[in-house]
Amino acid sequence: MEITNKFSFHGELSVPGDKSISHRGIMFGAISHGLTEITNFLQGADCLSTISCFQKLGITIENQGSTVLVHGKGLHGLSAPSQILNVGNSGTTARLISGILAGQTFESTLDGDASIRRRPMKRIFTPLLQMGADFQCWGKDSFPVSFVPADTGCAPFTVHGGHLNGLHYQSPVASAQVKSAVLLAGLYAENETTVTEPMLSRNHTELMLAGFGAELCTYGNTASIKPEPRLEGQKIHVPGDISSAAYFIALGLITPHSELLIQNVGINPTRNGILQVALSMGGNVTLVNQRTVSGEPVADILVKSSALHGVTVEGELIPTLIDEIPVIAVLAAFAEGTTIIRDAQELKVKESDRIAVVTENLKAMGGSATPTEDGMVIEGCHPLHGARIHTYQDHRIAMSFTIAGLNAKGETTLDDTNCVTISYPSFFEDILSLKDKEI
Repeated sequence: MEITNKFSFHGELSVPGDKSISHRGIMFGAISHGLTEITNFLQGADCLSTISCFQKLGITIENQGSTVLVHGKGLHGLSAPSQILNVGNSGTTARLISGILAGQTFESTLDGDASIRRRPMKRIFTPLLQMGADFQCWGKDSFPVSFVPADTGCAPFTVHGGHLNGLHYQSPVASAQVKSAVLLAGLYAENETTVTEPMLSRNHTELMLAGFGAELCTYGNTASIKPEPRLEGQKIHVPGDISSAAYFIALGLITPHSELLIQNVGINPTRNGILQVALSMGGNVTLVNQRTVSGEPVADILVKSSALHGVTVEGELIPTLIDEIPVIAVLAAFAEGTTIIRDAQELKVKESDRIAVVTENLKAMGGSATPTEDGMVIEGCHPLHGARIHTYQDHRIAMSFTIAGLNAKGETTLDDTNCVTISYPSFFEDILSLKDKEI
C-alpha cells in the first residue's frame, strides 16, 4: 500500500470495540451460568481466536457480527477439547485461557502462529505451577518435554489442569495478562488467591469479573479473589478501544488543518496514558460527553492540529500506554525537542521487538531515533520522507507508520497491511472516510 501526505482530515468516527474487553467478555461469559450478550464486539482476528478456542471447549457462541451471544455453562462446564486450541496471533488468548485451563480436570494443548511461538509464556507458567498446575512445552522436534521453570517456555504447550491452591503472587512485571491468568486460576483454587504488581496494569479483569459476581477486592497494586463463585451471564457493551483511537489522536494532532471527533472511546485510567502524553506534549485534546458504560468510563475525544514538544514517558505511566508507544514515537518525531521513553522493555516481547522495529522504521524515514535497553530516544522535527516500512506483521507498527506516512514527504509503502485485521479490520477505510481537502 502506498501512502502520501496530500490531505487534511476532518469528521467524526467510532473506532472498533475494545480488544481487551471483547476477549474477556467471551471468556467470562463461557464460565458463567446462562447467557452473556456482548454488543460492539471487536471482530478482529485475535478476538475471533478466543471465540474459536471456547467453542472447542464445548461452549455455544453465536457470532452475529457486532453482537455475540455466549451460552455459558458455569465454572466447571467446559469440556475436554478434541483438537489443539489455536490462539492465532493472540497473546491475550494464550495467557488468559491458560489460567482457566489450569483449573480443569482435563488437559489441553495450545498453539498459535510463528509470532506466538516466540513469545514468552514463562511469566504465566511460574505462578500457575506454584498453584499446582503442570505444563509441557513441545520442543523443536514436536516432542513433549517436561517444563523446567528456568526455561523461557513458549507455545505449543500442554496444560495439565487439576487441584489448585491459592497463593499470594508477587509479579515481577506489571502485566494484565499475568494478573488475569492468576486471578482466573484463583476461581478454581482451594483458598484465596492474591496478585501484587510492581505497578498497576489495566484492570478490565477486576472490573468485569466483579460484575459477573466474583468475590474480588483490590487495594493499590494488589487484587485478591475468592474461589468457586457462582458467575452469572451479563449484558456487556464494549466501548471503543483507546488503543485504536490512538492512531486518530495522532493523526489529528500532527496533520495540519485537521479536526477529529472520536466517539464512544473507553478512557479507563489504567489505559488512558496516551491522553496524558498527548496533553503533556501540548496537544489540543478535549474529552466531551463523559459517562459510564457497563462499568467502564467512556468519552468522546475531540482532537485538533497542534504544535507539539518532546516529553519523557516513564515509570507508572508505561503500563497505561504500552500498546500505544509505537504511535507515541510517531508523535515524538513531529514534536519540537527530545522525547525519551523509558521502562518499556516489555516492548521487546510483543508481536515484534517494537523498540528495534520502531526505531528502524523512523530512521528509514529520515527521523532521529535511538534504541535503548528499555525504550528509545527520539529527536523531533527531522522532516520525514517516504520509505518502505517493514511491519514484521505487527498490526501496531503498520498502523503507526501509516500515520507517519500521511505526514511525510513522498510515498510510504507498507510491506504488509493484512496484519491490521488483528485489531482494526476497517482501519484504512476509516482513514479514507476522514479525508477532507488537499493541503
